[in-house]
Amino acid sequence: MSLKLEANALECVRGGRRLFHNLSFSLGAGELLEVSGPNGSGKTSLLRMLCGLLSPIAGEILWQGANTRTLKEEYLKELAYLGHANGVKPELSARENLRFTGALTNRRPDEGKIAIALERMGLGDSEAMPARALSQGQQRRLALARLLIGEKVLWVLDEPLTALDSAAVQLIQSVLAEHLEAGGMAVLTTHQPLDIRAGKSRRIHLAPVSIY
Repeated sequence: MSLKLEANALECVRGGRRLFHNLSFSLGAGELLEVSGPNGSGKTSLLRMLCGLLSPIAGEILWQGANTRTLKEEYLKELAYLGHANGVKPELSARENLRFTGALTNRRPDEGKIAIALERMGLGDSEAMPARALSQGQQRRLALARLLIGEKVLWVLDEPLTALDSAAVQLIQSVLAEHLEAGGMAVLTTHQPLDIRAGKSRRIHLAPVSIY
């Protein structure tokens, strides 16, 4: 059975405003969905819905044909979420941060995979430094390194290119392409144009807010 994520007739209301309604889409293995729209249009709210952090007013989200509310942990174990905040522990080193990530999922990451992930993200020479000593761009790359050790099928990324220089943007695009080529899936928001030729890419645009 091939992987499939579906959103059916989703509606989101925040602060007395309807951000979107009757929003539907589907995503399969090897596919990327880019969510665009002006600030306040509900992009982050949609991503939080996909992660189970926010409930829609109406509609449902399905994974393999089953409602994600029913699946709960069975669905979440397949998902990696990166929000606006990097979520790194400032007192821990880059390597220790990745170990901590593994502990949260009750899986101890292979030390070799951690080393490879840090090297891939350009943090090989900084792995022993406390995260607080890293630049904002380095901290973002550390947060993204979690994707490389998590072995998750579905990546949900909110502005993953924030604070990254052009070289790092190219790197993350390569990482995304490899994920799609391996049969992974991704949903993301970004204000920067993407150049990912692997897999199948599509875009949905959220309209400006309206009074509810």
